[in-house]
Amino acid sequence: MRKSKFFITGFIVITFIIVLAIISPNIIVHNPIVVNLRQRLTAPQYLENGWSGYILGTDPLGQDVLTRLLIGSRMSLMISVTVVVATAVIGTILGVIAGFYGGAVDMAIMRITDIQMSVPATVLAIAVMAILGNSIPNLIIVLVITRWVQYARVVRGSVMAIRGVEFVQASRALGSSDLRIMFTQILPNVVTALLILMSQGFGQIILAEASMSFLGLGVPLPTPSWGGMISEGREYLTVAPWVVIAPGCALMVAVLGFNFLGDGVRDILDPKNKR
Repeated sequence: MRKSKFFITGFIVITFIIVLAIISPNIIVHNPIVVNLRQRLTAPQYLENGWSGYILGTDPLGQDVLTRLLIGSRMSLMISVTVVVATAVIGTILGVIAGFYGGAVDMAIMRITDIQMSVPATVLAIAVMAILGNSIPNLIIVLVITRWVQYARVVRGSVMAIRGVEFVQASRALGSSDLRIMFTQILPNVVTALLILMSQGFGQIILAEASMSFLGLGVPLPTPSWGGMISEGREYLTVAPWVVIAPGCALMVAVLGFNFLGDGVRDILDPKNKR
């Protein structure tokens, strides 16, 4: 891990973001959802008035940008963790079943993945959100629906590569059930590919959530989110650029951090990189 610059960089950035998200309720001094029109579009004061000032300015409703940025990080991290875990569980189960049994079962699951992959994820997400309505649980459901496919295909390929090896045949000869073979013999051998995919998925989910919130189909107001902040401030970009720059930079740093972390995990766990 110490030899991987990507891993070290990503780990430091993500740890910093997670720590800020955890302690943010204890350090904020402004209410993130209370409107104060007298202070609308106040320019960033940085540390001129200390921590109680508007360090990154205010938005069109007079809400403190830094406060909403910190609270929004909690929402983005919560959604990304929930979606990644859920998609990994669903995709892994279906991928193991498809790869282990093959035949009609494999064909049915893979045809479903092919159909879903033929539809752009954003278009599918917009259609599902239009049906289910705008809420955080529905947003999580939409992201899970559009993201489980890649886990299923990767796990299926890994399972098909090892389902015929000697230790699996030995387990069959000893009378082990299919369920036991799948989840005690085969699954541990695909954990590496699964961990790499999961580590790279956090940044993708954060960006997808921000995209949905930007379109007005993500985290509902007044709950702050980075994508929603960018959407609200885009009309004021020429007169109050800090309203968009602050959440945009936070989104960029978070996505880059998770991507670096994912690349680092891949370099560490990939046997081809062992020397």
